[in-house]
Amino acid sequence: MRSHWTIPDLHGNAGSAEDWIRIKRSTLVLGVKKGLALRPNGRSAHFIAPSTSNGCAMACAYCYVPRRKGFANPITLFVNGEEIGRAIGRHAAAQGPLPAPDQIDPQAWVYDLGENGDLSVDALVCDAVRDLVALFRDLPNAKGSFATKFVNRDLLAYDPQGRTRIRFSLMPERIARIVDVRTSPMPERIAAIDDFVRAGYEVHVNFSPVILYEGWEADWRDLFRALDAGIGAAARRQLKAEIIFLTHNAALHAVNLRWHPKAEDLLWRPDIQEAKRSEGGQENLRYRSGWKGRWLARFRDLLAAELPYCAVRYAF
Repeated sequence: MRSHWTIPDLHGNAGSAEDWIRIKRSTLVLGVKKGLALRPNGRSAHFIAPSTSNGCAMACAYCYVPRRKGFANPITLFVNGEEIGRAIGRHAAAQGPLPAPDQIDPQAWVYDLGENGDLSVDALVCDAVRDLVALFRDLPNAKGSFATKFVNRDLLAYDPQGRTRIRFSLMPERIARIVDVRTSPMPERIAAIDDFVRAGYEVHVNFSPVILYEGWEADWRDLFRALDAGIGAAARRQLKAEIIFLTHNAALHAVNLRWHPKAEDLLWRPDIQEAKRSEGGQENLRYRSGWKGRWLARFRDLLAAELPYCAVRYAF
């Protein structure tokens, strides 16, 4: 097969949409990552590293990865992880020291890992994640960073020595039950934070995606209070957050209607969203720009009131 994007029985088969979850449970695709370029980012990280996987065994209804893949989104693992690691190492060596502290990190270049998957899940089936954590442990000027919605306690033994940042994605639990399909429950994610800090990870949180609906502020207040009650002093001292409001997609909306229409009641809101064509030419929907700034300001005010020690690194 020339590309994992073009497997006829998966992405080329419209009937796969009805089997969205079954395919995730039963299918693993192996491939070779061809493009090893590192892209500048400037938001969550300084650079986006080549992904060691694409797709996920979880099934978040808003995930951007399947927008171009069609009717299925199982894990594809790339077997040339050592080659990916060498590309990252060469790139970091060429950067030299971080010239000055910035909103991404005070001391190190940060590389976003697993852009198209969830490394905590990948670690259940391969050693690529352990190898990446070991790689950054030995890079004096760089950190790895990845977001996750799954608590994999095997990672606690990887000895990151402060050189890997893990970002636990959080949202109100009652909404997560609808849109965060097959992920770890929110209380489990919060309960893991102290353990990952003790294990040597830098632990941040992603408030992502922020989905607007009647009563959203009260639900987020409850989440902030649960987070505050669930972590200790060491986690609070180093805690920072990213805030990312929902972006949806017309093609994904059509696929979701075939396997999880209830989620679309929350995600597809043309009454408060506007179309915006992405750089890749896709038709995305985002909250209307005139109102989104106001909603973001309200969110940040609520966060500051409930978790005053949690600085915001990035908000979008």
